[in-house]
Amino acid sequence: MFAAIWWGGLAAASLLVGYLLANRGLSNRTIGMIMGIGAGALLSAIAYELVPESVLVGRGMALAFTLGAFAFFVGDWLVDHRGGADRKDITGEQTGSGAAIFIGTLLDNVPESLILGIGLALGGAVNVAFITAVFISNLPEGVAGTLNLEAAGYTRQRVFWMWSLLVLISAASAGVGYLLIHRRPELDGLYAQAFAAGAMLTMLADAMMPEAFEHGGKLVGLFTVMGFLLAAMLSVIG
Repeated sequence: MFAAIWWGGLAAASLLVGYLLANRGLSNRTIGMIMGIGAGALLSAIAYELVPESVLVGRGMALAFTLGAFAFFVGDWLVDHRGGADRKDITGEQTGSGAAIFIGTLLDNVPESLILGIGLALGGAVNVAFITAVFISNLPEGVAGTLNLEAAGYTRQRVFWMWSLLVLISAASAGVGYLLIHRRPELDGLYAQAFAAGAMLTMLADAMMPEAFEHGGKLVGLFTVMGFLLAAMLSVIG
């Protein structure tokens, strides 16, 4: 369990790296490129680490995948209509609710953290490809979230503590995922993987990839492929 907590926190810690990089002269185009790499890495992780082991095995997996997509869609819609619609906007022009930005970022991170913990409980080994994909994808989210929280009137110190809290919640979520499977071995963690995969894919298509292409331009397509290839290679090696 402690290993799951550690890795869950580490994967989310790039939010703090993004916090440090915010307002440090990175162009929107550069952040868009990084976001493209993260999107490609997550797509690869979903394709190689989650879908083959979940959706294609057993009855009901496709349903769990679809339910995950709808669950994220509904949660994201609620966050958007409460002031968090532009939480991934790397221009820092968010004028909505800081709380909604935080909750929306949490909504993006909890499924990933649960998967990390469940994966450790099922396989007993760290999924390097998945952790790398989550870490890279959280980096531009940390930058965008920091800029938007500051635009919403939050001090830099307060933003730091908000991200720190989110890292702790992500770490705890990974621990919960591990305990859920470890203490209840009769539960099939593959359904949870399918559910999370659907939620993550919806997040990528709905927010992360459009934002990357808007600011990074057509070159983002190449960087997305590079991110996909990196995670695929780590998946094969691992």
